[in-house]
Amino acid sequence: MSQTDWERVYALQDGDIDLSDIPEVTREAFAKAIVRRGFGQIPPKEKITLRLDVDVLTWFREQADEPETHIDAVLRAYMKEASEQA
Repeated sequence: MSQTDWERVYALQDGDIDLSDIPEVTREAFAKAIVRRGFGQIPPKEKITLRLDVDVLTWFREQADEPETHIDAVLRAYMKEASEQA
């Protein structure tokens, strides 16, 4: 049996909740997030050579220290979306 005082929890207003120990998610932090749906096993990586437009690569490099990870995540999201549409 739960020992949580649910009546007190349900009565809380947003302003009553102490969020001081939770850092604010800034636009910069959100831009560096990695998009990943589900918790399946990550497939192995394969090293390839890929030519990208300079402005595209520059943008990804500005987002994070490892642009390859973000490019992979974007391509994976596109692949899953396209697969669902088929």
